[in-house]
Amino acid sequence: MPKQSNTTALAGHLTEGLERSSALDGPAQLLAARVRRLTGQGKLKDLISGTSLGHPAHPPLTDLVIGAFLSALLLDVLAPRAGAAAANRLTAVGIAAFAPTAVTGISDWADTELSDEASRRVGLVHAGANSGALLMYGASLANRLRGRRLAATLLGLGGAITLSFGGYLGGHLAYTRGVGVNQTVFDPGPDGWTPVLDSTELADGQLHSADVDGTPVLLVRYAGQVLAIHDRCGHRGCLLSKGELDGTVVTCSCHGSRFDMCDGTLLRGPATGGQPALRCREVGGRIEVRRLDPQ
Repeated sequence: MPKQSNTTALAGHLTEGLERSSALDGPAQLLAARVRRLTGQGKLKDLISGTSLGHPAHPPLTDLVIGAFLSALLLDVLAPRAGAAAANRLTAVGIAAFAPTAVTGISDWADTELSDEASRRVGLVHAGANSGALLMYGASLANRLRGRRLAATLLGLGGAITLSFGGYLGGHLAYTRGVGVNQTVFDPGPDGWTPVLDSTELADGQLHSADVDGTPVLLVRYAGQVLAIHDRCGHRGCLLSKGELDGTVVTCSCHGSRFDMCDGTLLRGPATGGQPALRCREVGGRIEVRRLDPQ
């Protein structure tokens, strides 16, 4: 069996150590609670979360910050004289873009469930590393403006290394821990008509959760019509059946996202996409469901 490289093994030990570090729980929980109070629910939260974009706002902003900073470093190394002015501007752009990037990232991180302690711990260190990189780039810019090119370049190099560490942890959160991904994208529901429950079990205006071949489904009877969407909120995976129902609108109990039961349309974030909706029918006293577009 092939062995892991030393670098891969070291990175794995690092992230595992951070995930197990309970010493990070206190500051992480305190900071997350304050962030949630500041962002609240509504238009500000939707803007920060990227609800209107249809995907989280944080990832594309990180590209702007990282691209500006690393481009400045390349100019410092490859064209220290000819590229000095451009490197100065790129560093300033990276610093200016850091604030909205940090705000969107910490808002997403604050929505991480308390049960996911490992992600919350890694996210705190991710934020700390990026903040350290910002301080280095700020000092680098100050030295650039004073004409101290060598000091500016060295500080920029230190910032790039620290930023790379923070970026690695961010990638671990997204691609290993699954923070911020659509929780329903690979589970659209059954292809064919599948019995769920007896018609008598579903009363008007009540949220009812059911398991359909491993897919959690939320059902509601409204004005005599049976409506169904995926029960697991795409934002962070909370069960919508534990939320509140107002007509055909269900509100997630965890972070306040709202969806229309008629077709799964997203009405309010911080979720960035609608819920998979299912077709419903009643046959022989049983309610059956299937996905809208079976392959």
